[in-house]
Amino acid sequence: MTRLVQIGVFGAPHGVRGELRVKSFTADPQALAGYRPLTDEAGARRFDVAAARLLKDDMLVVRLKDVGDRDAAAALTGVGLFAPRDALPATDDEDEFYYADLVGLRAETADGVRLGEVIAVTNFGADDLLEIRLGRSRRTVYLPFTKAVVPLVDMAGGRVVVDPPEGALDEPKPDGR
Repeated sequence: MTRLVQIGVFGAPHGVRGELRVKSFTADPQALAGYRPLTDEAGARRFDVAAARLLKDDMLVVRLKDVGDRDAAAALTGVGLFAPRDALPATDDEDEFYYADLVGLRAETADGVRLGEVIAVTNFGADDLLEIRLGRSRRTVYLPFTKAVVPLVDMAGGRVVVDPPEGALDEPKPDGR
């Protein structure tokens, strides 16, 4: 199965002819239009960019080949844009990686104790978090994805080294606290 990486998200329509704002997550925002294929998260719907121009910072205005009016553009608001991982450029530095590449890495402490596996990298609005499935259980924990808590990402070794904050791995109490 091809791993997809989110590289943008559709915003509000721009004008009445079907153009949309797109927040780009790529280093060069205009590079988003060059990735093929662009799909939704499920990979079920393809988006063919006919034209793109920079609006400001990381915001583009795009025209899609099959979207011709404001209503069709509005229906895409909030839909993520994904590209196949293998379509993205390689990273040049060992400290650079795509968050999607972290999924599946084992999580262990500095002294080599295996904690589990990274199953997601999420952001609920404040900071990035690693979601780690502990051992072979269904239980997961979220750890801040900071240098203090995750001092080492070892892509070649297939692992992340974590230094969890005190209490982060404790079992929840029966009363939910």
